[in-house]
Amino acid sequence: MRPAPTILHLDMDAFYASAEQAAKPSLRGKAVVVGGLGPRGVVATASYEARRLGVHSAMPTAQARRLAPNAAYLVPRFSLYRTVSDQVMELLGRLSPLVEPLSLDEAFVDLEAGGTADDSASARATGEGLRAAIRAVTGLSGSVGLAGSKMLAKIASEEAKPDGLLVIEPGTERELLAPMSVRILPGVGPATGDHLRRAGMTTVHDLAEAGEAELVRLVGKAHGHGLFRMALGLDDRPVVAERDAKSVSVEDTFDVDLHDRVRVRAEVERLAVRCVERLRAADRSGRTVVLKVRRYDFSTLTRSETLRGPTDDPTVVREAAARLLESVDTTGGVRLLGVGVTGLADYTQEDLFAQAADARELAQRALEHHAPTPEGGEEEAVPEAEADSAEQLAARRWPAGHDVHHEEHGHGWVQGSGIGRVTVRFEEPWSAPGRVLTFRIDDPLLRPADPLPLVRESPDYSSWPASLPKSRSSGAGSSEGGESSP
Repeated sequence: MRPAPTILHLDMDAFYASAEQAAKPSLRGKAVVVGGLGPRGVVATASYEARRLGVHSAMPTAQARRLAPNAAYLVPRFSLYRTVSDQVMELLGRLSPLVEPLSLDEAFVDLEAGGTADDSASARATGEGLRAAIRAVTGLSGSVGLAGSKMLAKIASEEAKPDGLLVIEPGTERELLAPMSVRILPGVGPATGDHLRRAGMTTVHDLAEAGEAELVRLVGKAHGHGLFRMALGLDDRPVVAERDAKSVSVEDTFDVDLHDRVRVRAEVERLAVRCVERLRAADRSGRTVVLKVRRYDFSTLTRSETLRGPTDDPTVVREAAARLLESVDTTGGVRLLGVGVTGLADYTQEDLFAQAADARELAQRALEHHAPTPEGGEEEAVPEAEADSAEQLAARRWPAGHDVHHEEHGHGWVQGSGIGRVTVRFEEPWSAPGRVLTFRIDDPLLRPADPLPLVRESPDYSSWPASLPKSRSSGAGSSEGGESSP
Protein backbone atom coordinates (compact mmCIF):
# COMPACT_ATOMS: atom_id res chain seq x y z
CA MET A 1 0.00 0.00 0.00
CA ARG A 2 1.25 3.46 -0.86
CA PRO A 3 1.21 6.38 1.55
CA ALA A 4 -0.39 8.59 -1.13
CA PRO A 5 -3.29 7.93 -3.58
CA THR A 6 -1.09 7.91 -6.68
CA ILE A 7 -2.65 4.95 -8.50
CA LEU A 8 -5.37 6.13 -10.86
CA HIS A 9 -8.11 4.02 -12.37
CA LEU A 10 -10.07 5.42 -15.30
CA ASP A 11 -13.34 3.89 -16.44
CA MET A 12 -15.20 5.55 -19.32
CA ASP A 13 -18.92 5.95 -18.60
CA ALA A 14 -21.17 3.55 -20.57
CA PHE A 15 -18.50 3.75 -23.26
CA TYR A 16 -20.12 2.25 -26.38
CA ALA A 17 -23.53 3.80 -25.69
CA SER A 18 -22.05 7.18 -24.77
CA ALA A 19 -20.01 7.20 -27.98
CA GLU A 20 -23.16 6.46 -29.98
CA GLN A 21 -25.05 9.27 -28.24
CA ALA A 22 -22.18 11.68 -28.92
CA ALA A 23 -22.18 10.67 -32.59
CA LYS A 24 -25.96 10.86 -32.99
CA PRO A 25 -27.56 14.11 -31.72
CA SER A 26 -31.06 12.64 -31.97
CA LEU A 27 -30.17 9.97 -29.35
CA ARG A 28 -28.78 12.24 -26.66
CA GLY A 29 -30.70 11.87 -23.42
CA LYS A 30 -32.50 8.79 -24.72
CA ALA A 31 -32.21 5.08 -23.94
CA VAL A 32 -29.56 3.45 -26.15
CA VAL A 33 -28.61 -0.23 -26.17
CA VAL A 34 -25.53 -1.47 -28.05
CA GLY A 35 -25.03 -5.16 -28.77
CA GLY A 36 -26.10 -8.09 -30.89
CA LEU A 37 -29.57 -7.59 -32.36
CA GLY A 38 -30.36 -11.16 -33.42
CA PRO A 39 -32.51 -13.62 -31.46
CA ARG A 40 -29.42 -14.66 -29.49
CA GLY A 41 -27.88 -11.21 -29.23
CA VAL A 42 -26.47 -9.93 -25.96
CA VAL A 43 -26.26 -6.37 -24.63
CA ALA A 44 -22.70 -5.01 -24.73
CA THR A 45 -23.44 -1.62 -23.15
CA ALA A 46 -26.57 0.30 -22.18
CA SER A 47 -26.81 4.05 -21.67
CA TYR A 48 -27.70 5.30 -18.22
CA GLU A 49 -31.20 6.11 -19.50
CA ALA A 50 -31.61 2.44 -20.48
CA ARG A 51 -30.09 1.24 -17.21
CA ARG A 52 -32.80 3.06 -15.29
CA LEU A 53 -35.26 0.81 -17.13
CA GLY A 54 -33.44 -2.31 -15.93
CA VAL A 55 -31.23 -3.00 -18.95
CA HIS A 56 -27.63 -4.00 -18.24
CA SER A 57 -24.64 -5.51 -20.02
CA ALA A 58 -24.60 -9.27 -20.69
CA MET A 59 -28.44 -9.31 -20.69
CA PRO A 60 -30.07 -11.05 -23.68
CA THR A 61 -31.18 -8.42 -26.16
CA ALA A 62 -34.64 -10.00 -26.33
CA GLN A 63 -35.08 -9.37 -22.60
CA ALA A 64 -33.79 -5.81 -22.98
CA ARG A 65 -36.40 -5.15 -25.68
CA ARG A 66 -39.14 -6.20 -23.26
CA LEU A 67 -37.82 -3.83 -20.59
CA ALA A 68 -37.08 -0.93 -22.93
CA PRO A 69 -39.14 -1.36 -26.11
CA ASN A 70 -38.63 2.25 -27.19
CA ALA A 71 -34.85 2.30 -26.80
CA ALA A 72 -32.54 2.64 -29.79
CA TYR A 73 -30.89 -0.74 -30.48
CA LEU A 74 -27.59 -0.42 -32.33
CA VAL A 75 -24.91 -2.76 -33.65
CA PRO A 76 -21.44 -1.96 -32.22
CA ARG A 77 -19.05 0.17 -34.31
CA PHE A 78 -15.70 -1.07 -33.05
CA SER A 79 -13.69 1.07 -35.44
CA LEU A 80 -15.10 4.16 -33.71
CA TYR A 81 -14.57 2.77 -30.22
CA ARG A 82 -10.95 1.84 -30.98
CA THR A 83 -10.26 5.33 -32.35
CA VAL A 84 -11.67 6.99 -29.22
CA SER A 85 -9.83 4.48 -27.01
CA ASP A 86 -6.55 5.35 -28.73
CA GLN A 87 -7.17 9.03 -27.98
CA VAL A 88 -7.83 8.28 -24.31
CA MET A 89 -4.82 5.97 -23.96
CA GLU A 90 -2.60 8.62 -25.56
CA LEU A 91 -3.66 11.08 -22.84
CA LEU A 92 -2.98 8.49 -20.14
CA GLY A 93 0.46 7.87 -21.62
CA ARG A 94 1.26 11.55 -21.08
CA LEU A 95 0.70 11.10 -17.35
CA SER A 96 3.00 8.13 -16.83
CA PRO A 97 5.07 5.48 -18.62
CA LEU A 98 3.18 2.89 -16.55
CA VAL A 99 -0.29 2.56 -18.06
CA GLU A 100 -2.07 -0.80 -17.77
CA PRO A 101 -5.04 -1.03 -20.16
CA LEU A 102 -7.71 -3.50 -19.08
CA SER A 103 -9.99 -2.95 -22.07
CA LEU A 104 -10.83 -0.28 -24.63
CA ASP A 105 -12.38 1.93 -21.96
CA GLU A 106 -10.53 1.11 -18.74
CA ALA A 107 -6.95 1.41 -17.46
CA PHE A 108 -4.72 1.85 -14.43
CA VAL A 109 -2.07 4.58 -14.32
CA ASP A 110 0.88 4.89 -11.92
CA LEU A 111 1.04 8.66 -11.38
CA GLU A 112 4.04 8.41 -9.09
CA ALA A 113 6.11 6.74 -11.83
CA GLY A 114 5.26 9.63 -14.16
CA GLY A 115 6.05 12.33 -11.63
CA THR A 116 2.56 13.80 -12.04
CA ALA A 117 1.43 13.27 -8.43
CA ASP A 118 3.06 12.68 -5.07
CA ASP A 119 0.27 13.49 -2.60
CA SER A 120 -3.52 13.68 -2.38
CA ALA A 121 -3.80 17.24 -3.67
CA SER A 122 -1.64 16.72 -6.76
CA ALA A 123 -3.33 13.37 -7.44
CA ARG A 124 -6.74 15.04 -7.35
CA ALA A 125 -5.59 17.85 -9.63
CA THR A 126 -4.20 15.32 -12.09
CA GLY A 127 -7.41 13.31 -12.04
CA GLU A 128 -9.56 16.36 -12.67
CA GLY A 129 -7.21 17.53 -15.41
CA LEU A 130 -7.47 14.11 -17.06
CA ARG A 131 -11.27 14.16 -16.98
CA ALA A 132 -11.32 17.63 -18.54
CA ALA A 133 -8.83 16.58 -21.23
CA ILE A 134 -10.84 13.46 -22.13
CA ARG A 135 -14.02 15.49 -22.48
CA ALA A 136 -12.29 18.11 -24.64
CA VAL A 137 -10.61 15.57 -26.94
CA THR A 138 -13.37 12.94 -27.22
CA GLY A 139 -16.56 14.64 -26.05
CA LEU A 140 -17.12 11.78 -23.59
CA SER A 141 -16.97 11.49 -19.81
CA GLY A 142 -14.91 9.14 -17.67
CA SER A 143 -14.91 8.40 -13.96
CA VAL A 144 -11.65 8.44 -12.02
CA GLY A 145 -10.67 6.66 -8.82
CA LEU A 146 -7.46 7.47 -6.91
CA ALA A 147 -6.02 5.36 -4.11
CA GLY A 148 -2.88 3.73 -2.80
CA SER A 149 -3.63 0.40 -4.53
CA LYS A 150 -5.16 -0.91 -7.73
CA MET A 151 -8.04 -2.61 -5.95
CA LEU A 152 -9.08 0.53 -4.11
CA ALA A 153 -8.60 2.77 -7.15
CA LYS A 154 -10.98 0.57 -9.15
CA ILE A 155 -13.52 0.58 -6.33
CA ALA A 156 -13.22 4.36 -6.13
CA SER A 157 -13.93 4.85 -9.85
CA GLU A 158 -16.97 2.60 -9.58
CA GLU A 159 -18.28 4.60 -6.63
CA ALA A 160 -17.65 7.85 -8.52
CA LYS A 161 -19.80 6.87 -11.52
CA PRO A 162 -21.07 8.48 -13.57
CA ASP A 163 -18.78 11.35 -14.52
CA GLY A 164 -17.09 11.78 -11.15
CA LEU A 165 -13.86 11.52 -9.21
CA LEU A 166 -13.23 9.90 -5.83
CA VAL A 167 -10.03 9.91 -3.79
CA ILE A 168 -9.60 7.26 -1.10
CA GLU A 169 -7.25 8.78 1.43
CA PRO A 170 -4.64 6.46 2.96
CA GLY A 171 -5.79 5.24 6.34
CA THR A 172 -9.49 5.32 5.48
CA GLU A 173 -9.57 2.09 3.46
CA ARG A 174 -11.08 -0.25 6.05
CA GLU A 175 -13.72 2.27 7.11
CA LEU A 176 -14.76 2.76 3.49
CA LEU A 177 -14.82 -0.94 2.61
CA ALA A 178 -16.52 -2.24 5.76
CA PRO A 179 -20.20 -1.68 4.78
CA MET A 180 -19.73 -2.66 1.13
CA SER A 181 -20.97 -5.95 -0.32
CA VAL A 182 -18.44 -8.76 -0.62
CA ARG A 183 -19.11 -8.64 -4.37
CA ILE A 184 -17.14 -5.38 -4.58
CA LEU A 185 -13.89 -7.32 -4.09
CA PRO A 186 -11.99 -8.68 -7.12
CA GLY A 187 -12.52 -12.39 -7.65
CA VAL A 188 -15.81 -12.57 -5.73
CA GLY A 189 -18.35 -13.56 -8.36
CA PRO A 190 -21.93 -14.81 -7.97
CA ALA A 191 -20.93 -18.33 -6.90
CA THR A 192 -18.38 -17.23 -4.27
CA GLY A 193 -20.75 -14.48 -3.12
CA ASP A 194 -23.56 -16.97 -2.55
CA HIS A 195 -21.19 -19.33 -0.74
CA LEU A 196 -20.10 -16.54 1.61
CA ARG A 197 -23.70 -15.39 2.10
CA ARG A 198 -24.71 -18.86 3.20
CA ALA A 199 -21.91 -18.66 5.75
CA GLY A 200 -23.38 -15.41 7.05
CA MET A 201 -20.91 -13.05 5.36
CA THR A 202 -22.45 -10.36 3.16
CA THR A 203 -20.21 -7.33 3.78
CA VAL A 204 -16.46 -6.74 3.67
CA HIS A 205 -16.60 -6.11 7.42
CA ASP A 206 -17.92 -9.66 7.88
CA LEU A 207 -14.91 -11.06 6.01
CA ALA A 208 -12.43 -9.08 8.08
CA GLU A 209 -14.12 -10.19 11.30
CA ALA A 210 -14.23 -13.86 10.24
CA GLY A 211 -10.45 -14.04 10.02
CA GLU A 212 -8.08 -15.64 7.56
CA ALA A 213 -8.40 -19.18 8.92
CA GLU A 214 -12.18 -19.23 8.45
CA LEU A 215 -11.96 -17.84 4.92
CA VAL A 216 -9.33 -20.44 4.00
CA ARG A 217 -11.67 -23.13 5.31
CA LEU A 218 -14.55 -21.79 3.24
CA VAL A 219 -12.93 -21.01 -0.12
CA GLY A 220 -9.50 -22.64 -0.07
CA LYS A 221 -6.00 -21.56 0.89
CA ALA A 222 -5.04 -19.32 -2.04
CA HIS A 223 -8.40 -17.60 -2.43
CA GLY A 224 -9.00 -17.35 1.32
CA HIS A 225 -5.63 -15.71 1.96
CA GLY A 226 -6.16 -13.18 -0.82
CA LEU A 227 -9.74 -12.48 0.23
CA PHE A 228 -8.69 -11.69 3.79
CA ARG A 229 -6.01 -9.28 2.63
CA MET A 230 -8.46 -7.52 0.34
CA ALA A 231 -10.99 -7.24 3.17
CA LEU A 232 -8.30 -5.36 5.12
CA GLY A 233 -7.75 -3.08 2.13
CA LEU A 234 -4.33 -4.58 1.32
CA ASP A 235 -3.22 -4.91 -2.29
CA ASP A 236 0.42 -4.71 -3.41
CA ARG A 237 -0.05 -5.43 -7.12
CA PRO A 238 1.99 -3.04 -9.29
CA VAL A 239 0.73 -1.26 -12.40
CA VAL A 240 2.12 -3.28 -15.31
CA ALA A 241 2.68 -1.37 -18.54
CA GLU A 242 2.41 -4.38 -20.86
CA ARG A 243 0.04 -7.28 -20.40
CA ASP A 244 1.05 -10.04 -22.79
CA ALA A 245 -1.88 -11.74 -24.46
CA LYS A 246 -1.88 -15.50 -23.92
CA SER A 247 -4.11 -16.24 -26.89
CA VAL A 248 -5.87 -14.74 -29.89
CA SER A 249 -9.33 -15.99 -30.79
CA VAL A 250 -12.56 -15.16 -32.59
CA GLU A 251 -16.00 -16.70 -32.25
CA ASP A 252 -19.53 -16.24 -33.57
CA THR A 253 -22.93 -17.14 -32.15
CA PHE A 254 -25.51 -17.96 -34.80
CA ASP A 255 -29.11 -16.79 -34.74
CA VAL A 256 -30.22 -20.24 -35.92
CA ASP A 257 -28.45 -23.51 -35.13
CA LEU A 258 -26.28 -24.75 -37.99
CA HIS A 259 -26.99 -28.32 -39.11
CA ASP A 260 -25.38 -28.40 -42.54
CA ARG A 261 -21.90 -29.87 -42.13
CA VAL A 262 -20.65 -27.99 -45.20
CA ARG A 263 -21.82 -24.69 -43.68
CA VAL A 264 -20.20 -25.53 -40.34
CA ARG A 265 -16.86 -26.26 -42.02
CA ALA A 266 -17.08 -23.06 -44.05
CA GLU A 267 -17.71 -21.06 -40.89
CA VAL A 268 -14.72 -22.68 -39.15
CA GLU A 269 -12.47 -21.83 -42.09
CA ARG A 270 -13.72 -18.24 -42.14
CA LEU A 271 -13.09 -17.89 -38.40
CA ALA A 272 -9.58 -19.30 -38.86
CA VAL A 273 -8.81 -16.59 -41.42
CA ARG A 274 -10.16 -13.87 -39.10
CA CYS A 275 -8.08 -15.29 -36.25
CA VAL A 276 -4.92 -15.08 -38.35
CA GLU A 277 -5.76 -11.50 -39.27
CA ARG A 278 -5.90 -10.61 -35.56
CA LEU A 279 -2.75 -12.60 -34.89
CA ARG A 280 -0.83 -10.64 -37.52
CA ALA A 281 -2.30 -7.34 -36.36
CA ALA A 282 -0.73 -8.08 -32.96
CA ASP A 283 2.62 -8.99 -34.61
CA ARG A 284 2.45 -12.45 -33.09
CA SER A 285 2.46 -16.09 -34.16
CA GLY A 286 1.19 -19.13 -32.27
CA ARG A 287 1.83 -22.80 -31.91
CA THR A 288 -1.49 -24.33 -30.76
CA VAL A 289 -4.76 -24.10 -32.71
CA VAL A 290 -7.96 -24.39 -30.64
CA LEU A 291 -11.48 -25.12 -31.90
CA LYS A 292 -14.53 -24.30 -29.76
CA VAL A 293 -17.96 -25.75 -30.54
CA ARG A 294 -21.12 -25.03 -28.55
CA ARG A 295 -23.87 -27.42 -29.53
CA TYR A 296 -27.65 -27.13 -29.58
CA ASP A 297 -27.92 -28.35 -25.96
CA PHE A 298 -25.40 -25.69 -24.73
CA SER A 299 -22.68 -28.30 -24.19
CA THR A 300 -19.32 -26.83 -25.17
CA LEU A 301 -16.47 -28.84 -26.64
CA THR A 302 -12.90 -27.71 -27.23
CA ARG A 303 -10.29 -29.45 -29.33
CA SER A 304 -6.66 -28.41 -29.82
CA GLU A 305 -3.70 -29.32 -31.97
CA THR A 306 -0.12 -28.27 -31.26
CA LEU A 307 1.97 -27.59 -34.35
CA ARG A 308 5.69 -28.18 -34.83
CA GLY A 309 6.44 -24.49 -34.38
CA PRO A 310 4.80 -21.06 -34.17
CA THR A 311 2.97 -19.93 -37.27
CA ASP A 312 0.81 -17.16 -38.66
CA ASP A 313 0.12 -19.03 -41.87
CA PRO A 314 -3.62 -18.88 -42.68
CA THR A 315 -3.48 -22.17 -44.57
CA VAL A 316 -1.90 -23.98 -41.62
CA VAL A 317 -4.38 -22.59 -39.09
CA ARG A 318 -7.37 -23.20 -41.36
CA GLU A 319 -6.41 -26.80 -42.09
CA ALA A 320 -5.68 -27.52 -38.41
CA ALA A 321 -9.08 -26.14 -37.40
CA ALA A 322 -10.76 -28.26 -40.10
CA ARG A 323 -9.00 -31.37 -38.81
CA LEU A 324 -10.18 -30.62 -35.29
CA LEU A 325 -13.74 -30.25 -36.53
CA GLU A 326 -13.66 -33.81 -37.89
CA SER A 327 -13.51 -35.12 -34.31
CA VAL A 328 -16.66 -33.25 -33.23
CA ASP A 329 -20.22 -34.52 -33.71
CA THR A 330 -22.35 -31.61 -34.96
CA THR A 331 -25.43 -33.54 -36.10
CA GLY A 332 -27.68 -32.07 -33.40
CA GLY A 333 -26.91 -28.50 -34.41
CA VAL A 334 -24.27 -25.89 -33.61
CA ARG A 335 -25.05 -22.52 -31.97
CA LEU A 336 -21.48 -21.18 -31.56
CA LEU A 337 -18.11 -21.72 -33.22
CA GLY A 338 -14.73 -20.31 -32.29
CA VAL A 339 -11.14 -20.62 -33.49
CA GLY A 340 -8.14 -19.52 -31.44
CA VAL A 341 -4.37 -19.70 -31.36
CA THR A 342 -2.38 -20.06 -28.13
CA GLY A 343 1.29 -20.47 -27.28
CA LEU A 344 1.98 -17.05 -28.71
CA ALA A 345 5.45 -15.96 -29.81
CA ASP A 346 7.04 -13.07 -31.63
CA TYR A 347 7.56 -13.44 -35.36
CA THR A 348 10.29 -15.81 -36.53
CA GLN A 349 12.00 -15.61 -39.90
CA GLU A 350 9.80 -18.47 -41.08
CA ASP A 351 6.70 -16.61 -39.93
CA LEU A 352 7.68 -13.54 -41.92
CA PHE A 353 8.21 -15.68 -44.99
CA ALA A 354 4.81 -17.29 -44.53
CA GLN A 355 3.21 -13.87 -44.13
CA ALA A 356 4.61 -12.66 -47.45
CA ALA A 357 3.70 -15.89 -49.23
CA ASP A 358 0.10 -15.92 -48.01
CA ALA A 359 -0.86 -12.23 -48.07
CA ARG A 360 -2.58 -12.74 -51.41
CA GLU A 361 -4.58 -15.65 -50.04
CA LEU A 362 -5.87 -13.61 -47.09
CA ALA A 363 -6.97 -10.85 -49.43
CA GLN A 364 -8.57 -13.24 -51.89
CA ARG A 365 -10.50 -15.09 -49.17
CA ALA A 366 -11.68 -11.78 -47.77
CA LEU A 367 -13.09 -10.84 -51.17
CA GLU A 368 -14.68 -14.23 -51.74
CA HIS A 369 -16.18 -14.87 -48.33
CA HIS A 370 -16.83 -11.56 -46.59
CA ALA A 371 -19.92 -9.38 -46.40
CA PRO A 372 -21.09 -6.96 -43.67
CA THR A 373 -23.00 -8.56 -40.80
CA PRO A 374 -25.36 -7.20 -38.14
CA GLU A 375 -23.07 -8.36 -35.35
CA GLY A 376 -20.61 -5.52 -34.98
CA GLY A 377 -19.84 -4.82 -38.60
CA GLU A 378 -17.33 -7.65 -38.83
CA GLU A 379 -17.12 -9.53 -42.10
CA GLU A 380 -18.95 -12.79 -42.42
CA ALA A 381 -18.98 -15.67 -44.89
CA VAL A 382 -22.02 -16.25 -47.05
CA PRO A 383 -21.73 -19.93 -48.09
CA GLU A 384 -23.64 -20.96 -51.18
CA ALA A 385 -25.04 -23.93 -49.24
CA GLU A 386 -27.28 -21.61 -47.20
CA ALA A 387 -28.26 -18.46 -49.05
CA ASP A 388 -29.69 -15.76 -46.80
CA SER A 389 -33.03 -14.09 -47.28
CA ALA A 390 -33.22 -10.61 -48.77
CA GLU A 391 -34.05 -9.18 -45.35
CA GLN A 392 -31.01 -10.83 -43.75
CA LEU A 393 -28.81 -9.48 -46.52
CA ALA A 394 -30.24 -6.00 -45.99
CA ALA A 395 -29.45 -6.19 -42.28
CA ARG A 396 -25.92 -7.30 -43.08
CA ARG A 397 -25.30 -4.53 -45.57
CA TRP A 398 -27.01 -1.87 -43.46
CA PRO A 399 -26.46 -2.70 -39.74
CA ALA A 400 -28.51 -0.54 -37.37
CA GLY A 401 -26.46 2.41 -36.14
CA HIS A 402 -23.72 2.16 -38.75
CA ASP A 403 -22.56 5.08 -40.86
CA VAL A 404 -23.66 5.77 -44.42
CA HIS A 405 -23.18 8.51 -46.98
CA HIS A 406 -25.71 9.59 -49.58
CA GLU A 407 -24.47 11.59 -52.55
CA GLU A 408 -27.35 14.06 -52.23
CA HIS A 409 -28.08 14.12 -48.49
CA GLY A 410 -24.62 13.63 -46.99
CA HIS A 411 -23.61 11.70 -43.86
CA GLY A 412 -26.10 9.72 -41.80
CA TRP A 413 -26.68 6.50 -39.89
CA VAL A 414 -28.94 3.51 -40.34
CA GLN A 415 -32.04 3.51 -38.16
CA GLY A 416 -33.21 0.18 -39.53
CA SER A 417 -33.65 -1.98 -42.61
CA GLY A 418 -35.98 -4.63 -43.97
CA ILE A 419 -38.48 -5.48 -46.72
CA GLY A 420 -36.09 -4.11 -49.29
CA ARG A 421 -35.76 -0.69 -47.61
CA VAL A 422 -33.23 1.07 -45.40
CA THR A 423 -34.13 4.03 -43.18
CA VAL A 424 -31.44 6.63 -42.56
CA ARG A 425 -31.23 9.63 -40.24
CA PHE A 426 -28.98 12.33 -41.69
CA GLU A 427 -27.01 14.09 -38.96
CA GLU A 428 -23.44 14.60 -37.75
CA PRO A 429 -21.99 14.68 -34.22
CA TRP A 430 -21.88 18.50 -34.25
CA SER A 431 -25.21 19.11 -36.02
CA ALA A 432 -28.78 19.42 -34.79
CA PRO A 433 -30.94 16.24 -34.86
CA GLY A 434 -31.43 15.41 -38.54
CA ARG A 435 -34.25 14.31 -40.77
CA VAL A 436 -35.15 10.71 -41.59
CA LEU A 437 -35.43 9.32 -45.13
CA THR A 438 -36.04 5.82 -46.51
CA PHE A 439 -34.34 4.30 -49.57
CA ARG A 440 -34.23 1.03 -51.46
CA ILE A 441 -31.46 -1.20 -50.11
CA ASP A 442 -29.78 -1.13 -53.53
CA ASP A 443 -29.95 2.65 -53.99
CA PRO A 444 -26.81 3.47 -56.02
CA LEU A 445 -26.40 6.85 -54.26
CA LEU A 446 -26.18 5.26 -50.80
CA ARG A 447 -23.03 3.58 -49.51
CA PRO A 448 -21.49 2.54 -46.18
CA ALA A 449 -19.18 5.16 -44.67
CA ASP A 450 -16.54 5.50 -41.97
CA PRO A 451 -17.47 7.01 -38.59
CA LEU A 452 -16.95 10.74 -38.15
CA PRO A 453 -14.86 12.07 -35.23
CA LEU A 454 -16.95 12.87 -32.16
CA VAL A 455 -15.29 16.28 -31.76
CA ARG A 456 -15.09 18.48 -34.85
CA GLU A 457 -11.87 20.26 -33.86
CA SER A 458 -9.90 18.51 -31.15
CA PRO A 459 -7.86 20.89 -28.97
CA ASP A 460 -4.07 20.75 -28.91
CA TYR A 461 -2.93 18.81 -25.85
CA SER A 462 0.66 18.34 -27.04
CA SER A 463 2.07 20.14 -23.97
CA TRP A 464 -0.34 18.59 -21.47
CA PRO A 465 0.08 17.80 -18.54
CA ALA A 466 3.11 20.08 -18.05
CA SER A 467 0.87 22.79 -16.57
CA LEU A 468 -0.55 20.55 -13.84
CA PRO A 469 0.60 21.30 -10.28
CA LYS A 470 2.81 18.61 -8.81
CA SER A 471 1.92 19.01 -5.12
CA ARG A 472 -0.15 20.94 -2.59
CA SER A 473 -2.74 21.88 -5.22
CA SER A 474 -6.16 22.95 -4.06
CA GLY A 475 -7.77 20.81 -6.79
CA ALA A 476 -11.50 20.48 -7.32
CA GLY A 477 -14.28 18.11 -6.41
CA SER A 478 -14.76 16.25 -3.14
CA SER A 479 -12.93 13.28 -1.66
CA GLU A 480 -16.22 12.17 -0.18
CA GLY A 481 -17.86 11.25 -3.48
CA GLY A 482 -18.01 11.43 -7.23
CA GLU A 483 -18.46 15.12 -7.87
CA SER A 484 -18.46 16.23 -11.48
CA SER A 485 -16.26 18.91 -12.91
CA PRO A 486 -18.04 22.01 -14.22
